[in-house]
Formats: sequence, C-alpha cells, structure tokens
Amino acid sequence: MDKKPIAIAGISLIVLIFVVVFLSDRSQGPIILGIRAEFILFAVTLIGVALLHHNTFEVALTGLASILLLKLALDPAFSLGEHLYHEWEIIVNLFGLLLGFALLAKHFEESKMPEYLPNVLPDDWKGGLVLLVIIFVLSSFLDNIAAAMIGGTIAMTVYRNKVHMGFLVAIVAASNAGGCGSVVGDTTTTMMWIDGVNAMDVLHGYVAAFPALIFFSVFASIQQQKYNPIVKSTAITLREVDWVKIFIVALILAGAIITNVYLDFPAVGVWVAIVIGSLFSKTAWKEISNSIKGTIFLLSLVLCASMMPVQQLPLASWQTAFGLGFVSAVFDNIPLTKLALTQGGYDWGMLAYSVGFGGSMIWFGSSAGVALSNMYPEAKSVLAWVSNGWHVTVAYILGFFILLYTLGWQPHPPHKVYPNQSPPVKEGH
Repeated sequence: MDKKPIAIAGISLIVLIFVVVFLSDRSQGPIILGIRAEFILFAVTLIGVALLHHNTFEVALTGLASILLLKLALDPAFSLGEHLYHEWEIIVNLFGLLLGFALLAKHFEESKMPEYLPNVLPDDWKGGLVLLVIIFVLSSFLDNIAAAMIGGTIAMTVYRNKVHMGFLVAIVAASNAGGCGSVVGDTTTTMMWIDGVNAMDVLHGYVAAFPALIFFSVFASIQQQKYNPIVKSTAITLREVDWVKIFIVALILAGAIITNVYLDFPAVGVWVAIVIGSLFSKTAWKEISNSIKGTIFLLSLVLCASMMPVQQLPLASWQTAFGLGFVSAVFDNIPLTKLALTQGGYDWGMLAYSVGFGGSMIWFGSSAGVALSNMYPEAKSVLAWVSNGWHVTVAYILGFFILLYTLGWQPHPPHKVYPNQSPPVKEGH
C-alpha cells in the first residue's frame, strides 16, 4: 500500500483540526463543536487503525504525535513531565510484559505440547468443542494472541486446512474469553493488574465468559463438523513433550505474580524468570525483535488514551460497560481499557469481559483476531465474520446479562487519581 496518500491525508486532517481549534472557544480546553479536540483526534486515530490494517503502526504513532502536540500547544493544564511521571510505571511494565509474554508463548510452542493436544480431541463435533475449551484454558495463562495462534494451527491440522469461518470466529472468541478473568491472560486485564486493580476483582469476569463459551462453542463446532469433519492427529506422544519448557512457562507466570504482589512490578519477575530459564533451555531471543513493533503500536494507543479528558466521558455504569463491548469490536480494546482505568469506578470483572470478549465480534476488534486473520486471510471480511459468527455476538449478550443478574454491578472506588483530574463520581447511588 502506498503510504504517501495516507501521510498527506493525515497531515491535512491534523492541520484542519488545528485551524478549527484555534478559531474555537478554548476557555474549557480545545473544543470543536462542543467536543474536546483530543477525543476527535483519538477517534480519527482509532478509525485509521480499524481501516488501514497494513499501516496501523504508522497510524498509531501519527495519532500519538498529533494528540501530544495538541496538548502541549492548547492545554495549559497539561504538563508532559508530570504526565510521564504518573504513567511511566504502566508503560514500562506493559513493555516488559508484552515482550516477555511473547517469549513465554514461544517456549510453550517449542515444548511440543500444542502438537500433542490434538490427541485428546473426540472424533465428532465434540472435538471442535474440546479444542475451543483448550484454547480458553490456554488463554488463561498465555497471551490471547498466542492461544488463538495455537488453536488456529491445531485446527488447520485436524480439519485438513478447511476451517469454517464460524469456527475461526469461535477460536478468537475462545482466546479472548479465556483471558478476560485472568490478569496474565490478556493485555487488558494485565493493564488493570499493574494499574492497581486486585486480581480477584477481575476473576468474576469468568461468570460471563463460561456460559458465553458454552453457547458459541456448540454452534461453531456443529458448523465445522458439517463443513469438514475432524481428523485426529497422533504425531507425538506425551513423553515427547519438552517438560523443561513447560516448567519455564510456569516459572515466568510465577515470577509475574510474585513480583506484582511484593514489588508492584510484574515485568521484573517475568524477565528474571526468562533469564533463569535461558540457563536450562535455549531461548528464542529473536521473538523480541518480532514483537517490538506490535508492542510499540499498543503502547502508542495506551499513551493516546492516557491524555484524554476523561471527566467528560459517560459515568461508569453497567450500561456503559455493556456498550464498550460493541465499541471494542470496532476499536482496539487496549485504549478503551486505559480510558476506563483513568476514569475509574468500574466493575473490573464486568469491564474485562466486555472489552475483552466484545472485540471478538469483528475480526479487527482484538489483537487475537488480527493475528489469526494473517493465518487465514479469508477471515478479513466483516460481512462473512459477522454472518457466520453470529453465535459470538449472541454469546456476548447472554454472558453479560448472566453476570449482571447473578452478581450485579459491583463498582470499585477509584484506585488512583491522575494529574489534573478530579476523582470520578461513584456509580450506583
């Protein structure tokens, strides 16, 4: 794709926005037609990410630069030094965790456990269901991208390269659902964790995720069995699994948990464990260079979201959380999570389910969907994704309201006050 038209359009739009802003009333900050200009630039950035899939890195960096310039030029209350002082910990932690979890996923892949897992699958439609459950479980301790890729690889083998679109949607949904109740299972929940949200306050996201999984798994597995039946693989035995690699995976997870509890810095434990593991088994260090661009992309969106004036957002409520699930299907769930963390006052388990699982409804709504679509290019069709994966949208709604009517809306007091921000109003009164 030619990047010149993209660059020209982006620069022209930024210039236009600045002209309008300078002509507007800035007594309450830069405002365009009653809307803060930061939100407009952020929306343009997210739309660019959604539409320009081959240039998401450039779009994210352009959006970050434009928002930062806007804040420095027109927001007298904004201090870059103070902002970075309050944000550096989550940025450094996320950087370390995202790269560290990429190595964790590689260790798991090289353990040969993914090659063994097809041996446990039943021969009929229930084989697909068991595979989706396995992906769900893997995602609870692996990154959801890794879980989706492992699931996609297994599906390609046992279905002889003929995987139904509905089942592809289900693979992404299973990986996102499995991570939504675990602070080491998804980037969004990890962000909550290192921002100060208690891990137990995220766990009840599984109350919604479990019934959602059961619902869409049955329909997707039947779709796949009718389209192309399963063929079991018996490539390796359990004895051939590299248990040293499995131990390193466990060590990395334990390091993250221990250092988060005692140091409030889980990335330290992850990298200590990685270094210790490298003494016992070969480590694929090249995964760092493979993951660095995607990591910077995500961090750029997080920084964009951190500069939004969240006082003007809708108050935290179950209705807002429910709506964010659908927004997450169109826009990346990472910046949405950051906005919610900055605003505060959410039921974190409900929000984790909404932004995590909600992104499954469209292929570019989550990183797992984007990653799987690179393996299965036919997935890059919104119409085919939505029409064949209808059961995931229904499952999202079903799971959300099961959680709402069993445990209710349980908002947590704001756990952190950011610079130039008043504490959010508590909801539920």
